[in-house]
Amino acid sequence: MATVKIETEPFACPSCIKKTEGVVGKLPGVESTQGMFNSNKIKVSYDDELVKAEDIDKTISDLGYPVLSPKVS
Repeated sequence: MATVKIETEPFACPSCIKKTEGVVGKLPGVESTQGMFNSNKIKVSYDDELVKAEDIDKTISDLGYPVLSPKVS
């Protein structure tokens, strides 16, 4: 299991981050998502054998929130 904190362009509203959490949460291998509206970050725990961090970044960017700095931990 891997965890990444992804910083994005600012979210327009709290419901936007909830939508992003929901879409990312449906990716195969994603265990959990936690959006942080005030800091424009999403924490994602995932199985790196089922989904790659790049796929998570692309999914978030495709929703209109370009990824600024992913950090895998």
